[in-house]
Amino acid sequence: MTQTVPMLGGGSLLHRLVRDMTTVLDRRFAAFGLTTQQAALLLAAGSGTSTPRQLMDVIGTDTAGMTKLLDRLQAKGLAERHANPADRRSVLIVPTEGGLALVPKLAPVFGDVVKDLFDGFSDAEIAQFTSALQRMKDNLQS
Repeated sequence: MTQTVPMLGGGSLLHRLVRDMTTVLDRRFAAFGLTTQQAALLLAAGSGTSTPRQLMDVIGTDTAGMTKLLDRLQAKGLAERHANPADRRSVLIVPTEGGLALVPKLAPVFGDVVKDLFDGFSDAEIAQFTSALQRMKDNLQS
């Protein structure tokens, strides 16, 4: 029972960190008229060869969330759904010209926030933290 409190404390801190990071990213992506998830989706779909199902794990959303994200990007004229020539039951997410113009501007925003997040950490500390996060993710998926 004594281990529960530190675990919950760490989980709570991790949750707050994710929330704070998303808030910082949302503020920076607001300059492009995007949310963090919309920017991540547009960046991940940059090749125009991905289906919504393939992108759901990358973006961290479910089917309903993906549909909403795609609808909003489509309404903004930044992405389109195209028939998938390899599987007529699915579509491909294809950025429009406007979406493609934004793609090179999005990755640096993510990179700057991650750089700020890890300011003062050594490469070894970053590797250890990344490894611990992957283990946590694996634990939840098993």
